[in-house]
Amino acid sequence: MYACETLAKFAVNFSIDSVPADVLQAAKSLTIDTVGVATYGSQFPWSQAIARYVQSSGGSGSSRLFGTNDVRLSTAQAALCNGSFTHAFEQDSLRKPGAGVHPGATVVAPAWAAAEECNATGAELLKAVIVACEVMFRVGAASMHSSEKKGFHAPGLTGPYGSAVACGVLLGLNEAQMVSALGIAGSMSAGLLAFTKAKNGAGVKRLHLGRAAEAGVVAAKLAKEGLDGPESILEGQYGFIEAYCADSNPELLTSNLGSAWEISKMCIKAFPCHVTAHTPIESLRLLMKEHGFEAQQVARIDIEVSDKVLSHHIIREPNDVKQAQYSTPFCVAWALHYDPYQPENMNEDALHDPLVRQTCRDIHFSLLAQGKQRNSAWSSLLRVSLNSGEVYERWSDEFSGSPNKPLDSSQLQERFFQLTNKCSSSAQTEWWNSLSNLQDLKTLRALPDLY
Repeated sequence: MYACETLAKFAVNFSIDSVPADVLQAAKSLTIDTVGVATYGSQFPWSQAIARYVQSSGGSGSSRLFGTNDVRLSTAQAALCNGSFTHAFEQDSLRKPGAGVHPGATVVAPAWAAAEECNATGAELLKAVIVACEVMFRVGAASMHSSEKKGFHAPGLTGPYGSAVACGVLLGLNEAQMVSALGIAGSMSAGLLAFTKAKNGAGVKRLHLGRAAEAGVVAAKLAKEGLDGPESILEGQYGFIEAYCADSNPELLTSNLGSAWEISKMCIKAFPCHVTAHTPIESLRLLMKEHGFEAQQVARIDIEVSDKVLSHHIIREPNDVKQAQYSTPFCVAWALHYDPYQPENMNEDALHDPLVRQTCRDIHFSLLAQGKQRNSAWSSLLRVSLNSGEVYERWSDEFSGSPNKPLDSSQLQERFFQLTNKCSSSAQTEWWNSLSNLQDLKTLRALPDLY
């Protein structure tokens, strides 16, 4: 039996009644965060360009666009937009250790669109989210996050699988149809990292996630109509692992399926930056608070990081905000001079701030030394030298929102209200209360627009 067949059987026969309370809470937290992040992300020019394209292409349906008023589109159209909105400002969720998966954009966004089309309950949505994360996270883990070594943007490759499973569950696919949905999704993977080495074009990174969300919807719907897809799509010859991965462990595709919960590894971001900047940013801000120093007192910053940061994220002269968010030196420099807990501070003024730009050029990076604790590609050792001669350092592999430091209800609520602060307070409150009790919600359609 191929992994795809095992995963399809799990997805189709899964019951939410047997889910541990912490797994259910992880799915709710993920959904809450995605709604907030997508609403915030809808405002940006690159998001609006995608929304204009979708709306100009015609069509209508039951699925809303987050951050907009009185717009309802087809499931695939809404998934394209909402997936892109979710990833629009580098604030969406992921997995730790990193596996090239973004569940908010490629599971929750398309699942929400499909749930509104099917007039599903909140419990049915949560079931789809949990199942899809269990499948997609395992696909990412089996890839050893190695596709990016070959120049692919991993969430564009893994995302269609998550979206296909989530939508397939809501559409009521049987096992054979779910196998086909996964097989079709594998041929709809896409996304290249060319934007990281180019002068322009970082907006396409956001599209990778929207296209992945859309692809899964299309795959599930085509499978329901009778189109078949290869059952060997994951570990078979010319499949996902062979074609896209520089390294892999196919056993992880089905390892401990149904007993070890991958969704528990979900992370909610703290800053509007690529995740590789999160541990040094949090370390910097904690040291600043603990020792009471400010930016002008800093003489030098040294950071030991993983080889992935050195190969992909050292962008010294970012050309726009989107590329800046992918640059670890820029993000750390920005966090030295601006409050990184306020996403609106990542803007054009910060991009062109001469102090930030100079700090970005001056930060010293090196490979995290052998023998020093390193748990993931996000591990970092930050060392700050002050003009006074004092030196402070902090090693970190976690940040607030990661599995060992999850956000509690009050922190999650604060983040949700921050991300939706341009919306009416009554709508914010209604959405928060409904999402907090999502398993009891009879229909998603009844919620007002959040814009």
